[in-house]
Amino acid sequence: MALGRRGGVEEGLWIPTMDLPRSPGHPFYQRVNRVLAEAGFDRFVEDLCRPHYAAVQGRPSIPPGTYFRMLMVGYFEGIDSQRGIAWRCSDSLALREFLGLGMAERVPDHSSLTVIRQRLPLELHEEVFAFVLRILVERGLYDGKTLAVDATMLEANAAMKSIVRRDSGEGWKQYIKRLAQEAGIENPSEEDARRLDRKRKKRVSNQDWESKTDPASRIAKMKDGRTHLAYKAEHVIDLESEVVVAATIYPADRSDGETLLQSVSQAQEAVARAGSDAFAAEVVADKGYHKAHSLAECAAYDLRTYIPERTERRPRRWTDKPAGWRAAFHANRRRVRGGRSRRLQRLRSERVERSFAHVCNTGRARRTWLRGTEDVQKRYLVTLAGRNLTVLMRVLFGIGTPRSLQGLAAAVFGAICALVLALCKLHTILRRALVSFVDHPRQWLRALRRAPISTETLASSTDC
Repeated sequence: MALGRRGGVEEGLWIPTMDLPRSPGHPFYQRVNRVLAEAGFDRFVEDLCRPHYAAVQGRPSIPPGTYFRMLMVGYFEGIDSQRGIAWRCSDSLALREFLGLGMAERVPDHSSLTVIRQRLPLELHEEVFAFVLRILVERGLYDGKTLAVDATMLEANAAMKSIVRRDSGEGWKQYIKRLAQEAGIENPSEEDARRLDRKRKKRVSNQDWESKTDPASRIAKMKDGRTHLAYKAEHVIDLESEVVVAATIYPADRSDGETLLQSVSQAQEAVARAGSDAFAAEVVADKGYHKAHSLAECAAYDLRTYIPERTERRPRRWTDKPAGWRAAFHANRRRVRGGRSRRLQRLRSERVERSFAHVCNTGRARRTWLRGTEDVQKRYLVTLAGRNLTVLMRVLFGIGTPRSLQGLAAAVFGAICALVLALCKLHTILRRALVSFVDHPRQWLRALRRAPISTETLASSTDC
């Protein structure tokens, strides 16, 4: 056999369609497509998006089903940017099949995804999220009696260097130079300003500062302790099935107690859109959501709350508060002291944090590359729709993501290899023992006669 040499690729002028490379398909994406096809996903989103496109004129646009599938691929593959999603889809034959694109068709680029997102309103993305939730409701994977609420921070697509003063519009450097001049330094240089900035006690408030590039973002502390411009993402999940019922993006400076009832109300609207008549009866949250006003609002809607109290230095005063606030406060305190509250809190801390780990860490949604609350909400809703599909795939397929399937295949292959190695070692030991017995049978018989089995050994071996 002669040595092959790698040279330049010479493309033919005409290539028959049957000679194009074909993908055997990915089992995970094939099953996801099967579930979506059985539910009529493509026809649903096409009818939903039809009013936002021209009736006759113009060339046909990218199918809406392809757009939403590409955003789900970002969660399945752990890709945060639209450029990365477009590159991954164009590079993989299995993903092209998942998107419904032929070999001669071009994968939509990142700018096409941006144009489609700007064209379609937020309400339409909420309808798509509710459609995926309806699939889980029809499969019996949603209980909806006990809801858990928690929030996390998403890093915004803006740097702290871009913040400006709300009153004067000054940047950080101009602000520090002005402070240096007020401190008595004439014509301060940048080194003088930096020296003053290092010595003084700094405090950056959202009331005084805003981002010039992303005004909707807010200054907040991230999970790792860094101060950054961020958004707050709040999840409402069903504790029984771990299905995310609602996910809302808020400014990062909104407190948890203010957004509790709003998030639960949006969860109930999503469940109603999904065609389920289940109504939440219990709400579980951490002590950051403990607020007398929020407890009273939940009690007004017949929602039992299990929210631990914060540590307070002085007793509460109820003289200037409505009577319903005090009743809701003490009813929540009574429920929190019970054993059911402790069980629900353990489930909440386990399953809500797991949803954040899947979406923000594994799904790479912790860092957003979009700007504005509405655009971030659109992308995040479709990401959560993909996450809910993984819950269904674990039930039907046993695997939630394509990478988990690769890990399972590697684990099975490793187990098979370990079994083969063990059998090889056993075969070697038995072969050597057989050869030794054939070559020296008298020594084997003499050794067996020297070590007879006594009745004490038999008794100890049978535990009698």
